[in-house]
Amino acid sequence: MKIRAEGGLEKMQARLADPVQYVLPVGEQEIPLNELLGKKIQLHYLGKIHCIHCGRLTKKSFNQGFCYPCFQKLAQCDSCIMSPEKCHYAAGTCREPEWAQTHCFVDHIVYLSNTSGPKIGITRASQVPTRWIDQGAVEALPLLSVKTRQQSGLFEHLCKKFIADKTNWQAMLKGNIAAQDLPALRDQLLFSIRQELAVLQERFPPESFSLMDNAVKVAINYPVMTYPVKVISLDFEKQPIVEGILHGIKGQYLLLDSGVINIRKFTAYQVRFSNQ
Repeated sequence: MKIRAEGGLEKMQARLADPVQYVLPVGEQEIPLNELLGKKIQLHYLGKIHCIHCGRLTKKSFNQGFCYPCFQKLAQCDSCIMSPEKCHYAAGTCREPEWAQTHCFVDHIVYLSNTSGPKIGITRASQVPTRWIDQGAVEALPLLSVKTRQQSGLFEHLCKKFIADKTNWQAMLKGNIAAQDLPALRDQLLFSIRQELAVLQERFPPESFSLMDNAVKVAINYPVMTYPVKVISLDFEKQPIVEGILHGIKGQYLLLDSGVINIRKFTAYQVRFSNQ
């Protein structure tokens, strides 16, 4: 079946299944990608980027789809989003207090996952398991439930001395990720930070932190026919036409025989999608 679509590119939508089911939004259309495995696809960048917040034309995308004015004024683009432990809401300097109430002052989950190896991470509870899939995790285990984003960041900060909080994206895309004993790693991590955690818990009401001792590890299988031996990154700014046989989908990456492309990186880019 031939598919043609044109419009703004958005990050892929993913549903946990075996394997994960992916949909690519392009403009008003949603393209089911799993059925295109083994087929040639093309993404043609049309040379325009429209801010995903205000819609204005921008020469450069900031923070995955924003124009510079929105990047400067929106709370979701502030540095505390990447470093939640630096939240400055209490100081009265939050860019958008109402936005913070619905995104930062809600339940968050601190988790362990296995992407290119074991790592610690945080996400809104409503984003489980989407966040794990977007990162390309092959397994994940909830560790702690907290009441605010700042609390999740403070806890994650304690853990960074003992475990990575970043993914080696190239290793993640090569596959062959060794299985990890995440429950054992959780117990070891909690023991290592027990003193610092006790101090942190004293700062907040008792109900702020809830250990998820009975959480079950989630295994994630991706629709990949062949993993790349060598990861070649494709970039619309260097080559406006990206095409090739779709070998797989993992995280927010399309794995083509010509290279890999991070769809989320090019959110808001105006493209034309087609397949053969």
